[in-house]
Amino acid sequence: MAKTFRATDAAIARFGKRLERTGVKFLRFELPDLHGISRCKVVPAQNVEGYCKRGLNVYGGAIALDTASHVVSGTLYNEEVKYRDQKLYPDFGTLTPVPWHDATAKVICDTEWDAGRPLLAAPRYVLAKAVAEAERLGYRVLMAHEFEFYVLDRATMKPLFTGMHIFNNVRNQWAPFIDDLLNHLMTMGVDVITHNCEYAGAQYEINYKADWGVAGADRGFTFKNAVKEFVHRAGYLATFMAKPWSDSAGSGCHVHVSLWDKKTGGNVMVDAKDGLGVSAVGKAFVQGLIDHGRALMPIMNPTPNCYHRIRPHTFAPSNISWGVEDRSAMVRVKATGDDGTHVENRLGSAMGNPYLTAAATLQAGLLGIKAKSKLKGQSTGTAEEDPNWPKLPQRLPEALDALAADKAMREALGEEFFQVFNAMKRHELQRFHSHVTDWERTEYLEVH
Repeated sequence: MAKTFRATDAAIARFGKRLERTGVKFLRFELPDLHGISRCKVVPAQNVEGYCKRGLNVYGGAIALDTASHVVSGTLYNEEVKYRDQKLYPDFGTLTPVPWHDATAKVICDTEWDAGRPLLAAPRYVLAKAVAEAERLGYRVLMAHEFEFYVLDRATMKPLFTGMHIFNNVRNQWAPFIDDLLNHLMTMGVDVITHNCEYAGAQYEINYKADWGVAGADRGFTFKNAVKEFVHRAGYLATFMAKPWSDSAGSGCHVHVSLWDKKTGGNVMVDAKDGLGVSAVGKAFVQGLIDHGRALMPIMNPTPNCYHRIRPHTFAPSNISWGVEDRSAMVRVKATGDDGTHVENRLGSAMGNPYLTAAATLQAGLLGIKAKSKLKGQSTGTAEEDPNWPKLPQRLPEALDALAADKAMREALGEEFFQVFNAMKRHELQRFHSHVTDWERTEYLEVH
């Protein structure tokens, strides 16, 4: 993938005319960072073509800032390169309006230091590499993310309502801004298929159609950042934090993936003659996720908070397991007997980066296919009650160690990505462990 992301002059000119035709006055150049947060610059339309030709300069370490936007030493993108700029190049196919701003649109960008030298830890690049590997093996990739999130009162930081009335019609559309949000998402190309309130008070889930290759994660990136921004503009706070309260439901993000034959166009995961309805390729993909489940953990659950969610009887997996239609398993196989057959990786929290969770899921599954792995039998009851399945890492340090120890996954994701990601996460952990919590003060301040 050592290619430049720069478009031809003719393509840039056509893009400029497209912006003019649609009345765009401002264009966001958006860069997904390692957290899945959009880092962007807003460019007036008359300056867009120039930046498309020469690249838009942005501080090179921006993709590897920690969640507090601290510059992290040792991530390869700071002092090691003298804090130099990277250059952003828009993917014209990602152009979409930002409907709550007048005459404003956005594009998602790829990034490089110089022509032919991409930042190998850029999340979109990491996923594009995984998709290219699937295509090398003869498969197209269809994927989507399924996020949960809370809506809070900004003044109190509490949910808009309490109680556990999942799918309740009044709560589904509790306030007018929710209707506006759904309309805006569809205007942005996030093809909504269902919307509902979730298990906890003011927790929501909005599902949208899958898309091919990197575009599937582009939808997740656009969805998550659009929800955050629009809900903020409506006067509330949307949070994808995995476990905001110890006594309330966690928010997950399930990754749905299927593989399709590039030549025949058929879903290669389905086999109507198989007892489960799943092909050998599909089974090998699932076993790849099982074999590399521990290494997947820090990608799917990238913060200390995520590990509060990993508990039995919470619809979040607690062990490395699979099962047909088993909501308690890490991997839920949707064996529908037709082209709807696919794999659902239920491991991730809503805090995960959609590009990285998709890349890790895909690469682990492809490792299983390349090894022609045989799938271990599923549990007779629910997977979470089966002691024969290995447990997941219980804390982020253990999860990072598991990724470091999995040579195949490190190579698949890229050594540069691992170094950048690991350094940034270790830095966040150091900050986390140095912080004195409210629990400690409540527990110890008076009694000791």
